[in-house]
Amino acid sequence: MRYRDLGNTGLKVSEISFGTIPVLSGDVPVLPDYFSLNEDEAISVMEYAYNLGCNLFDTAIVPEYGDAEIKLGKFAAHIGRENIIISDKSRFFDGNEMYKAVLESCKNLDSYSDIYFIHQVDEGNEDVTFGKYGAVDALIELKAEGRIRFTGIASHYYGILLRGAKDSRVDVLQGSGNIFERGMLDQIESEIAFRQKGFILNKVYAAGILPSFFPVKTLISGVLSYPVSSALIGIGTSEQADQALKEPENYGRPSFSEVMSVLEKSFVPIPCDRCQRCRCIYGTEIHILLRQYNYYFLGKDYWALRKLDMSINESASQCKKCTEMSCMKNCPKAINIPESIQMIKRLVEIHIRNSRI
Repeated sequence: MRYRDLGNTGLKVSEISFGTIPVLSGDVPVLPDYFSLNEDEAISVMEYAYNLGCNLFDTAIVPEYGDAEIKLGKFAAHIGRENIIISDKSRFFDGNEMYKAVLESCKNLDSYSDIYFIHQVDEGNEDVTFGKYGAVDALIELKAEGRIRFTGIASHYYGILLRGAKDSRVDVLQGSGNIFERGMLDQIESEIAFRQKGFILNKVYAAGILPSFFPVKTLISGVLSYPVSSALIGIGTSEQADQALKEPENYGRPSFSEVMSVLEKSFVPIPCDRCQRCRCIYGTEIHILLRQYNYYFLGKDYWALRKLDMSINESASQCKKCTEMSCMKNCPKAINIPESIQMIKRLVEIHIRNSRI
């Protein structure tokens, strides 16, 4: 296992980190690829990964990740708290709520967190999060009290991560990307503001989809070729640990066209890398619609369609009456976005019609 600096924190983290979603138990509304491990089984898998060189373990507050936070705390006590680095998170944006959440996490872990992230920050909550008495201020207070060591922002949005990169109060960032959805990674690679921050990358497997199309080594070496501190992989078995924690020989990445050519053997993907430049005047998150379409054909059919069905009719209607077409003007892939959205609407309509037969 090789290790990288976590920005300016002084910590060195394993290039592959352990995501704890797969070790949770219970009926939890997250992606359904987990194993309902009991406490002993969870500790055993985490110890197996630790012995392979993994020193960074990522979790979230109960019940967001089920009981994974509690299990990680048990593992930390078992292996020696000083031997691992814990990153934790919760989805609270007001300072008072975040302060209470961190105290709850400390209780669940029976310890402190090395990094605590404000989870899923987006445009709807960013001003509260970064503003006076917001969650970032709460983390600063908790850091001064010694309840956490470093502050973090976790988001799926480039603009939010860039704001965090430029905020001196934020120590570490967590964002998503992979060799297919690489638009944010390409921008992060060229933006100097990110160099001073630790960066933990999630969604390396794209919700578990991409290993069916690419070797795990290709997926991991591809993202480690970017300036990230650690690639976060959900691990629920020793076999998954073996697969993920074997270091790639190099950090080469296939080109986007090479990735597309592999996917095109199975379907006709929309060539969206989720760079998020396609701003819609009506607020439609175009990159998410295009992602869900691709995910439908990549194996997440029911989950993808369920999300599309929530907004596609309104989005398609707004798209038809739009005359600005700013989304297409800003798309570096020259995707015909209005045509793609109508195509997605037809896909959802077919699904609904077939479900009623």
